[in-house]
Amino acid sequence: MDTTVQELGDVVLDALRVAGYARSTIGQYEKTIRYLKGFVADRGGVYTPALGARFAAITTSPRTGRFSAQRRSDRRRLVTLFDGYLTAEVVDLSVRTRGGGGPRPVSDAFMAVDAAWEADMSERGLAPATRSAYGRVARGYLTYLESRGIDGLAGADGASVLTFLESLTDRWAASSLVWVVSNFRPFLTFTGRSDLVSAIGLAGVKRSHRILPVLGDEDHARVVHACTTGRVCARDAAITLLALTTGLRACDLLALRLVDVDWRAGTLGIIQQKTGNPLTLPLAPLVSTKLAEYVLHERPRSGDEHVFLRRKAPHTRLADHASIYRVTATTFGVAGVADVKAGTRLLRHSAASRLLRAAVPLPTISAVLGHASQESTNVYLSTDEKRLLECVLPVPAGAQR
Repeated sequence: MDTTVQELGDVVLDALRVAGYARSTIGQYEKTIRYLKGFVADRGGVYTPALGARFAAITTSPRTGRFSAQRRSDRRRLVTLFDGYLTAEVVDLSVRTRGGGGPRPVSDAFMAVDAAWEADMSERGLAPATRSAYGRVARGYLTYLESRGIDGLAGADGASVLTFLESLTDRWAASSLVWVVSNFRPFLTFTGRSDLVSAIGLAGVKRSHRILPVLGDEDHARVVHACTTGRVCARDAAITLLALTTGLRACDLLALRLVDVDWRAGTLGIIQQKTGNPLTLPLAPLVSTKLAEYVLHERPRSGDEHVFLRRKAPHTRLADHASIYRVTATTFGVAGVADVKAGTRLLRHSAASRLLRAAVPLPTISAVLGHASQESTNVYLSTDEKRLLECVLPVPAGAQR
């Protein structure tokens, strides 16, 4: 195999053209390849992964001496493609998801614990998103122990659980630590260490039960108007309308496939990513119309059978929850709806609220939202402020001041 930068660069550029990348993007790759050629020029122009790592590590501009995020991204991506081709003789243009699962333990004992935890979650059939969340916080704890010179669970104690949670407060809001604790407890239970499980209860992290935010009627109308009048692209409109009318989770929007849509019946039939339960949902006419517009006229040609694809090459499924959030946030911005966090959670709450106000029974709402337990739906009772006010008892006359 010819491993010169010139040859490897030509292979990568050809793959980009075949995949339909924009000319401007290919030009950026060509620019980075030229820089790499200059970097290895005194070594006969031959590329090696070690040279690639050194090249990718140069993230400051020689002109200004300042760090460049664009330079780092361009160089890392090119080196990844080169290294992948040297290993498998395939230019892997798949989109990388963010994060990478966080830091991982390096001691043999903790690597074994991590592997056993992953195997246990897989055997129990936990959803991929759940395994990812549980695994990330478990590895965070194990690497925290390593940073304190502890290389086995035998050296851990209840205090380490509390100090680990304390170490997260500079990155997590206090109100968000409840999710860390929720994801951490199953791992501690898995270890069989009752003292560690008991310690997490001493952290005092409690779930708040605030009234869930929902879209007001005017904002709801603005979002629908933006989606149905062509002010946003058909893909973004279809995603937003689906979340707004059905309450679908972001993970289910990402996983939605063309075969899941029954155009004749006007329904969606999916297996929920979170619960693994089957779910069939009706499609409102405005949603099916916008979805059909996207599939027929805007969706890129691709072998990927997921409904919602990237607009830019490679035309694969949207990468993660952040992709869905960008879509809904953009739609809200175009609609002129500000001062709200326009994620699918808000849209899910709004869908539940509108069903509740329409006097739809809770069991039906639970089925539409795909809850594994009807008890999970009771939280949406707090969104019906009008009916909650009807439940308020008058203050006895003798108690008034």
